[in-house]
Amino acid sequence: MVPRTGSIHMPRPSKRTQIVWVSFLGAITLVTGVLALGDLGGGTGGFLAVVPERLIATPHAQHPILRINQPMDYERWHGILIHHIGEPSGDAESVRRKHLSYGYKSMGYHFLIGNGKRMGDGVIHVGERWVNQQPGAHAIGQDGDYHNQHSIGIALIGNGNRRPFTEKQIAELTRLVRQLQLELDIPPTSVRLHRDIAGELTNSPGEFFAAGRFEQQLLRTTH
Repeated sequence: MVPRTGSIHMPRPSKRTQIVWVSFLGAITLVTGVLALGDLGGGTGGFLAVVPERLIATPHAQHPILRINQPMDYERWHGILIHHIGEPSGDAESVRRKHLSYGYKSMGYHFLIGNGKRMGDGVIHVGERWVNQQPGAHAIGQDGDYHNQHSIGIALIGNGNRRPFTEKQIAELTRLVRQLQLELDIPPTSVRLHRDIAGELTNSPGEFFAAGRFEQQLLRTTH
């Protein structure tokens, strides 16, 4: 029997086939988004990363901030220091210019976390020194040289002596520190505020930094 001319009826895809295609397209979209994050660093030598919380929950998960140009220097990193930049607003480029004026070769911190003023609220900037696994230039005081060599410097945009940091900043700081603890086996006693090692030279990250709340969220064990 000759089929009628006109439109040809195609069999409708099964429900299973539809699910497979939707999952495939979703995966492609996710991968494209993650790759795009790695290209946002501009001329500051790092990149921006917004980190989903679910990635933090799994030890050694593939994490955007752990994409580095050199092998992870597990022997170098013994601790983490928390700072503020001491100014109400800023971004990686403004901090970099300031540090270059001090004679540094690049931004002294390993990570910055924005507050929504010139840099997105809770957005993490991964600095050149972390990307290349280089010592920092962020610690002062009697043990400053040791901490520049062996402590990861994380700075919050803002001035903690004037007002509290944003909820997103503290949330992303906590997630970042916990991930670094996992990756580098850093105990909570080695996660410190800059004022803890600088004495009277600075009270960074400021009197409004919620130190007790932050310390309660650190990992007690890393393995």
